[in-house]
Amino acid sequence: MSTVEPFGARLRRAMDERGPLCVGIDPHASLLADWGLNDDVAGLERFSRTVVEALADRVAVLKPQSAFFERFGSRGIAVLEKSVAEARAAGALVLMDAKRGDIGSTMAAYAETFLHRDAPLFSDALTVSPYLGYGSLRPAVDLARENGAGLFVLALTSNPEGREVQHAVREDGRTVGATMLARLAAENAGAEPLGSFGAVVGATLGDLTSYDLEINGPLLAPGIGAQGATPADLPGVFGAAVRHVVPNVSRGVLRNGPDASALRASAERFAAEIAVAAASG
Repeated sequence: MSTVEPFGARLRRAMDERGPLCVGIDPHASLLADWGLNDDVAGLERFSRTVVEALADRVAVLKPQSAFFERFGSRGIAVLEKSVAEARAAGALVLMDAKRGDIGSTMAAYAETFLHRDAPLFSDALTVSPYLGYGSLRPAVDLARENGAGLFVLALTSNPEGREVQHAVREDGRTVGATMLARLAAENAGAEPLGSFGAVVGATLGDLTSYDLEINGPLLAPGIGAQGATPADLPGVFGAAVRHVVPNVSRGVLRNGPDASALRASAERFAAEIAVAAASG
């Protein structure tokens, strides 16, 4: 049995000490251009280094979007490895947004890429897709547990297309999204102070009282900022579960670069608004 401190415990402590804000590292081409950077590996490296240096010592979670690094091939992956290591060294938890999902040995290999403590891309947590069946995630669940890492499973996402799968009703009368939440609640049963297996639940979805969001695990909430949701919306969407919400802001903060002080000021504003909203909820 591993004696490594579970991700859920580390996340709860980081949220209590730094606030729950998660900031994305999303170096897509238009944002690089907005920063006056070239859409190349040098621009990628400058962008990522700036975000990490500005925010990794103060926000709870940084969430690099793997795709924006992968598109540059091996040199982009090298930048990602460095960014992950430097962010974790500065005290931020790193959530790798790679949305991996497969079966058997392939899922195990994805898990080893991001969740094995000796891997170059080891991250504190990983986003995964359960739509080959929740059971297909078992290699990732097991390796995450062994290495003190976590997962965020796509459950009720903020993109409109997600409804055709996630809101589909199963034979037992539950939606697919509700089934994923129930599976995660089972994974987290008995964990204190917080389970390590979270759900991705969009902040743009409005009233979710028909869903049981009390999974004893974290709820990653994308959609704040550029997608239209605000911190003030969080209590209405998540209800009592708002205390476990990790609000994700990407473009809303990143558009203030490349000035590091402006990035920090933007993150602090979002963090303050989130704190007010959580207290009111």
